[in-house]
Amino acid sequence: MAESFIFSIAESLITKLASHAFQEASRVVGLYDHLRDLKKTLSLVKAVLLDAEQKQEHNHVLREWLRQLKSVFYDAQNVLDEFECQTLRKQVLKDHGTIKDQVSHFFSSSNPLVFRSKMAQQIKDVSKRLDKVATDGQKFGLRIIDVDTRVVHRRDTSRMTHSRVSDSDVIGREHDKEKIIELFMQQNPNDDDKSLSVIPIVGIGGLGKTTLAKFVFNDKRIDECFKLKMWVCVSDDFDINQLVIKIINSVNVNDAPLRQQNLDMVDLEQLQNQLTSKLAGKKFLLVLDDVWNDDRVKWVELRNLLKEGVAAGSKILVTTRIDSIASMMGTVASYKLQNLSPENSLSLFVKWAFKNEGEEEKHPHLVNIGKEIVKKCKGVPLAVRTLGSLLFSKFEANEWEYVRDNEIWNLPQNKDDILPALKLSYDFLPSYLRQCFALFSLYPKDYEFHSVEVARLWEALGVLAPPRKNETPEDVVKQYLDELLSRSFLQDFIDGGTIYQFKIHDLVHDLALFVAKDECLLVNSHVQNIPENIRHLSFAEFSSLGNSFTSKSVAVRSIMIPNGAEGANVEALLNTCVSKFKLLRVLDLRDSTCKTLPRSIGKLKHLRSFSIQNNPNIKRLPNSICKLQNLQFLSVLRCKELEALPKGFRKLICLRHLGITTKQPVLPYTEITNLISLELLSIESCHNMESIFGGVKFPALKALNVAACHSLKSLPLDVINFPELETLTVKDCVNLDLDLWKEHHEEQNPKLRLKYVAFWGLPQLVALPQWLQETANSLRTLIISDCDNLEMLPEWLSTMTNLKVLLIYGCPKLISLPDNIHHLTALEHLHISGCPELCKKCQPHVGEFWSKISHIKDVFIKEPEKLKEEEDE
Repeated sequence: MAESFIFSIAESLITKLASHAFQEASRVVGLYDHLRDLKKTLSLVKAVLLDAEQKQEHNHVLREWLRQLKSVFYDAQNVLDEFECQTLRKQVLKDHGTIKDQVSHFFSSSNPLVFRSKMAQQIKDVSKRLDKVATDGQKFGLRIIDVDTRVVHRRDTSRMTHSRVSDSDVIGREHDKEKIIELFMQQNPNDDDKSLSVIPIVGIGGLGKTTLAKFVFNDKRIDECFKLKMWVCVSDDFDINQLVIKIINSVNVNDAPLRQQNLDMVDLEQLQNQLTSKLAGKKFLLVLDDVWNDDRVKWVELRNLLKEGVAAGSKILVTTRIDSIASMMGTVASYKLQNLSPENSLSLFVKWAFKNEGEEEKHPHLVNIGKEIVKKCKGVPLAVRTLGSLLFSKFEANEWEYVRDNEIWNLPQNKDDILPALKLSYDFLPSYLRQCFALFSLYPKDYEFHSVEVARLWEALGVLAPPRKNETPEDVVKQYLDELLSRSFLQDFIDGGTIYQFKIHDLVHDLALFVAKDECLLVNSHVQNIPENIRHLSFAEFSSLGNSFTSKSVAVRSIMIPNGAEGANVEALLNTCVSKFKLLRVLDLRDSTCKTLPRSIGKLKHLRSFSIQNNPNIKRLPNSICKLQNLQFLSVLRCKELEALPKGFRKLICLRHLGITTKQPVLPYTEITNLISLELLSIESCHNMESIFGGVKFPALKALNVAACHSLKSLPLDVINFPELETLTVKDCVNLDLDLWKEHHEEQNPKLRLKYVAFWGLPQLVALPQWLQETANSLRTLIISDCDNLEMLPEWLSTMTNLKVLLIYGCPKLISLPDNIHHLTALEHLHISGCPELCKKCQPHVGEFWSKISHIKDVFIKEPEKLKEEEDE
């Protein structure tokens, strides 16, 4: 329930009211006393909220009181945001306003005297309501607990940072693995038989079907048996076109794992031709993970596409929770995955509850309690792992007993339901993390999350704690993700130094839906209307935008279409937003096809995040968009018809992330350099630009992404003008000379502090640029992909003492690694593919470079025999 994070809402309000900037601004407009009184009342109410959160499960009246209180809190948030909007507008008028602007401001409702009177009344109204609700709460006899003590113990999460499964991390599934592999190795009765063998694994959610499939998928015997391996996550969506696209991309992933073709506009016949060319004559293994489709017509259609030109012995491995689906798809009897034995369950629990192997022997009393906890998990690995993580580094018996004896286990539940175990772990989260976790419900199942996207949403909605001194909001996001990872809420987590990606398990997604149901709604074809209390809307597909908004849906703060609104015209939605959703903070309309934006969009003064990226039609943005002084994130990336940025861009003084595609030959530097808060700048498909920046200073910029700027010849960046730059991505800029970067750079200048560098699709790159050597003490991730003419890696690469990730894809002329690469003791992930000679020399145990890279935890080298076979074909 959403009331489980009401404490964090109160805390954020008090923090804002207590901030020096807010207090100074309130004095200027004469509202200091009003806001001080509001803060006092909030502090009194906040003191009992943690006790109320814990007791609401069994007290309907208390739960309703919290719901009323939350409504007042949100109204208080709106009042404070209104106050901030006025303060920002005043600052913009002072710094950039004309006399005409100032006269217009004086005669508007934002006139200081009118505004003060209006705000004073709103604050009084909120304070009065808050006083009443606070008085009503006295009857519950709540205890004062003013500090949230549910701290998260961070653990070493290094073993959980990639999707491949280490044998040592899988407990109790060796027998299952051997049985599945035995089925794979069975020959078809007739060698000429072109039918596809389909082997289903069936089991309840959280039982480890996907883990077992990965365990099998990565076995050496499977590599020897199948020329081609593909992995596709199916989940709720069984759209044939999209599945074929996923399969094609899964084939392509062997050449460049982080790049995928954009095939969304291709019809099924063209897709079938591409699929056939990829699979023809190859003996393949395809994993279809997490299938829910029970429509046999769709399955037969997909199967027939896959059978075209198939080599004998090809197999499909299916994981599903539903017996009837397994029977429909399988050509052999379903493999029914059983629950873990009590012994294996306890071993798994101990592995996650204690830091070091054997540590449990020092705490036999805790292990005995653990046995009773494990019994309640019913042999479901996800439940065991989650509760083990929950108790990690806790050595007080009462903490373990609390989990064992918690009444949540007695709630009505379905057979083998593990939601109580996950909900219990959620209840132990600090209040500030609960709100962030709940927002995962706005994304579809199997969504691949990227930290930049998550950071934008969390920050735009104000659910992040204010950064401490020398911290950024991205630092806070990383801390939150680390904490969620430590509790096993995240999986397939990849740490790129400054950028992170991850997924969440289907059941964890179900938990997010459960706890966020009063505030967040993922709209699909089954949703008939949108309740008036919903604050965050996400549309699973654009067709569901037809669902009616109620006339009272004024509380909406987020509208998202995470899978894109391709082919959709969103003018009607935009008009609805402007007329109804005046409190909107997040508006994501990626892939839409509207030709214009209404001038009235400038009225959405609370808007913090706006994206219209990938729009193929829009030519201009209204100048009114520059009235959105609260805007922190703006993306017009890949809007290839956009002729120019709007006038007045410098007024967006809160803008932190900006993504640009424009036909302008020169960026409006005087506008952009006034964006003093800008930390991330992406410039893409600006085909008319030959040069960018030219000595302009960006004092706060931390990340720069430049892609598909085909006329670009130089990037004159240096540490003087970019003192905070940490992330650099350069992609598909075929005329760019990276060595020109440092042509005016003097040796005595400070060194670059880049942490993440990626070079993609740069055929002109023969050697890594010399200036990269300056990052020796800071660089953590280096990605080199599709650089056809790269011939060598320099010896100084071995001085990168903090390098954790080195990914090399599609560099066919690269034939060796630096002699001293074994000096990279921090290196954890080394992936090499599309480099035939280099792959041959790096083969495990037999390659000449193997002894120098064998210490690395995660090494993926594409086998040269497979590369050769694919080249011959």
